[in-house]
Amino acid sequence: METDNHDSVSAETPLEPGLYIVAGPIGNLGDLTPRAAEILRRADVIAVEDTRVSAKLLRVAGADTPMVPYHDHSNESLRLRLVERMAGEAVALLSDAGTPLISDPGYKLVRDARAAGRFVTSLPGPSAAIAALTLSGLPTDRFLFMGFLPSKAKARDDALREVTGLRATLVFYESGARLAESLAAMAAALGDRDAAVVREISKRFEETATGTLSALAARYGDAPPRGEIVVVIGPPGEAPAASQDDADAALIAAMAHLPVSKAAGEVAKALRMDRRALYARAMELKG
Repeated sequence: METDNHDSVSAETPLEPGLYIVAGPIGNLGDLTPRAAEILRRADVIAVEDTRVSAKLLRVAGADTPMVPYHDHSNESLRLRLVERMAGEAVALLSDAGTPLISDPGYKLVRDARAAGRFVTSLPGPSAAIAALTLSGLPTDRFLFMGFLPSKAKARDDALREVTGLRATLVFYESGARLAESLAAMAAALGDRDAAVVREISKRFEETATGTLSALAARYGDAPPRGEIVVVIGPPGEAPAASQDDADAALIAAMAHLPVSKAAGEVAKALRMDRRALYARAMELKG
């Protein structure tokens, strides 16, 4: 039976040259997968955010592979040198915690590696955003990862208002020092929705606190928590049904550029109303 030669890696054969995106633990070092540990041992070089942080993980993996810093402030020439090395060497990409490219600059390295025709593969593993979503008890069928909110109040509020009407669970990263203020801003912009604050995932003092945004803001107002924090916010409640005035306005706008039948169909879809009734109303409006 044929097998994909990337399903398993033989210790006797050199790694195929290219880029290996390696997901590391988000807290508990025991979450490093055996395959990830093997790639870290056998790669020619590992691009890391912080060599001091990654050195601990490499010790757990039994790896003495050389590391090179690669982070937000790395210049383009370093990225290009790494891409050049991928022509004949296996380059692993490792973030400080979790899956690379999630709220870090790794996507540029992947983009340039692909543009140069290099082999690129990813070793799936932990992600704080996904772990927090599963811990929150909030809907998971549709969600949006928002990363860190801007630090300035106006930019933060603008970012929140962009997703006010989105019918999806929202996932944010946040720091302890900004948590209470951010939760209060979220309540003001999005409404006082159900939410969860998840921190220290997979560590000894893992905590998931649930409640409304305002209740959580009050909880952490006088006691900013430590550790890595994820805020998960439930979707808005059901939107109110469209009124007849809403339907008339939508029909008039749609009929300005569509035949009556199509206009009724478009408005029925958008407002979740009966198409036949809308068609009859559209004929009245047109007459």
